[in-house]
Amino acid sequence: MDNYIFQGKDIVKKFGNYIALDNVNISVPKGSIFGLLGPNGAGKTTLMRIINQITAPDSGTLIFDGSKLERKHISKIGYLPEERGLYKKMKVGEQVLYLAQLKGMSYIDALNKSKYWFEKLNIINWWDKKIESLSKGMAQKIQFIVTVVHEPILLIFDEPFSGFDPINASIIRQEILELSKKGTTIIFSTHRMESVEEICNHIALINNSKTILQGSIQNIKEKYTKNDYEIMVKKGDLKNNESFTVKNKEKNKYLISIHQEEKYKSILSNILQENEIVAFNKKYPTVEEIFINAVKNE
Repeated sequence: MDNYIFQGKDIVKKFGNYIALDNVNISVPKGSIFGLLGPNGAGKTTLMRIINQITAPDSGTLIFDGSKLERKHISKIGYLPEERGLYKKMKVGEQVLYLAQLKGMSYIDALNKSKYWFEKLNIINWWDKKIESLSKGMAQKIQFIVTVVHEPILLIFDEPFSGFDPINASIIRQEILELSKKGTTIIFSTHRMESVEEICNHIALINNSKTILQGSIQNIKEKYTKNDYEIMVKKGDLKNNESFTVKNKEKNKYLISIHQEEKYKSILSNILQENEIVAFNKKYPTVEEIFINAVKNE
């Protein structure tokens, strides 16, 4: 249990007759970047709101850093919801200081840490501007600072790149990776599967209010991988035979499926008799392919 920053066991949450979470189980390893995935309406946001104690489950066990989740743990969690909320009439600096102090920081500590982040993100000249004067992307940066300024041990990001242009999305991605390197655990929910592929090392997939898949990305990919290989040859053509089937071809690059009873080393030996092999790699499924396959076959 001590290896996990958060564990939820048999979490149930209903809204009237609608079951948002149906005996969901989830374990988030300490220090991981944990991708929380699922179609719209699967229950991801409800789960994140439960962890952040915005709402409570109808039943289930919630464990945070080895003990029962309590109100005191809120100061150790940072939550960036998909629906952003800042006080439009307040000045930017005042807003960040106010929200940082709500998380338990002293005024001086909040001021020093806020100025650090404003300078780090090159936005110190926004300090005295009002929120209502900011663009969506600028307001997103302020929300990011509010989420991380109190140095929580668990960060929860719901669609963190929404509203950012590619340059600023890259900046925030790097900041998330830096926080992870320093030991912060991150729960990361997004519909952008390429982002999951780039930065997450663990995932959980929720569908129809249930957990249908979770674990390290590497282990899950190995579980879902088929007997497929990518092979690039210098010349000649590869054709279907008793050892393998060609599933796709792009110029001199092939995706082949080796028949289960065949050994790839003997196949390579046969190919080398007629072709020069430039590259040969096992083909692992992408997170997106696993997502679609798991949801389709549930």
